Amino acid sequence: MRIRKALIADIRDIQKLVNDFARKELMIPRSVNELYENIRDFVVAEGAHGIVGVCALHILWDDLAEVRSLAVKAEYQNKGVGSILVRRCIRDAKLLGVKRVFVLTYQPDFFRKLGFSDTDKASLPQKIWGDCIRCPKFPECDESALIRNA
Repeated sequence: MRIRKALIADIRDIQKLVNDFARKELMIPRSVNELYENIRDFVVAEGAHGIVGVCALHILWDDLAEVRSLAVKAEYQNKGVGSILVRRCIRDAKLLGVKRVFVLTYQPDFFRKLGFSDTDKASLPQKIWGDCIRCPKFPECDESALIRNA
């Protein structure tokens, strides 16, 4: 398996993987247009038969970024793919000079194992007034917010 920056040619595979999870209400769906606009945020895990996982690092402010759209095909889950993708995003944040990285998730224990700690969503106003306001669950969000230093 190879971890690499996403390419334009990966857009449809990324959208299918992310939106499969979104249909289960596990993440926000992403349009093709949104993926094109944010392609530089994404890294992919590529297996012998194509994209098996995806994750994005989205910069929100000079000292804050979000790990988002983490999705791994079912047959590759619990094999370390998600951890590798998140660690790559954290490394990229550090290289960019971002000090803190956060996540909103239904899998807080997974992120705690990667060094994230619980935080109050109210401490993330850039996220709330950016993406969250568009979410059908807003303002009754049931995801956990976690943060860590990059």
